[in-house]
Amino acid sequence: MEPSRGPDSPNPVVRARAWCRVDLAGGTLDIWPLGVLHPGAATVNLAVDLAVTVTLRPAETYRVEQGEASVEAASAEELAAHPESALVGTVLGELGTPPVAVELRSESPRGGGLGASSAMAVALIAAAEELAGGASSAEQRAALARDLEARLMGLPTGTQDHWPALLGGALALHHRPGGSRVESLAVDLQAVGESLLVVYTGVSHFSAGQNWQVIRRRLDGEAEIGELFAGIAGVSAQAVEALVAGDLPRLGRLVGMEWELRRRLAPGISVPAVEDLLDAAREAGAWGGKACGAGGGGCIAVLAPPQRRSAIADRLADLGGRVLAAAPVAGPLVVERLE
Repeated sequence: MEPSRGPDSPNPVVRARAWCRVDLAGGTLDIWPLGVLHPGAATVNLAVDLAVTVTLRPAETYRVEQGEASVEAASAEELAAHPESALVGTVLGELGTPPVAVELRSESPRGGGLGASSAMAVALIAAAEELAGGASSAEQRAALARDLEARLMGLPTGTQDHWPALLGGALALHHRPGGSRVESLAVDLQAVGESLLVVYTGVSHFSAGQNWQVIRRRLDGEAEIGELFAGIAGVSAQAVEALVAGDLPRLGRLVGMEWELRRRLAPGISVPAVEDLLDAAREAGAWGGKACGAGGGGCIAVLAPPQRRSAIADRLADLGGRVLAAAPVAGPLVVERLE
């Protein structure tokens, strides 16, 4: 939802809010060309109400504040050279945004594997465009955020994190020759939320490094990796069907199957902090679960019978997991001009 244009304010303030996501199946296949190597492949995820908020105000110099961290610079290029403000500097430099004060807030744990940095990139692009009096399409925003993140990291990236931030709801990204198609799924989000648990392991992760190992091995033609991705693609197609049908027990089992395949893609994807919580969830009655994002730590997503959800949450908290208040959400990116 975007605001109608009004008269320019002498002191405009723009705020953009986007959502993090929980990926259920088919992650990494959104990184070209992996998805098109496996016909029928899809990436399935849910926007959850862990918000990322970006606020922009015109200023004399560039300034970025997030929590207690603050970086000030004379140029966007200087921001991009600082590790705490590299993403902001990269985006503002590409858009040619004049000096602004940027306030960043994220309800996701840092390194949680919930796509917060990509949601922040999308929200920053939307806020900067609004401040300049324009707006590009959702497709353009997703592509720009993807490419700038790739430039920043020096590694290939996908778009599965950007679309939930832009559209909200339950999504399937169908990876086909000529370009992926994004499908908003008709899903009972409240029912999914009654079965979903998102738990932070306490171990931060770095997804780009994990993904690059896997991409390189797939493109090198390693037979085992190709077979694993073929299995993940098959599971992801079934997960779309189960989600749309509202068959949550089947969906939970498929999420667990996807993880059993994914954890074999590369060393470091599976770590004790993740496996201990997933094992405990299954023992307590969960249908299935997986690490979010590329694994190696971060958050896990678990699907369980609603009547078992509270007991499972207590069990995972006893083991040191931090249960997040994260429910599926339908709302899209919101951009506001505050006078």
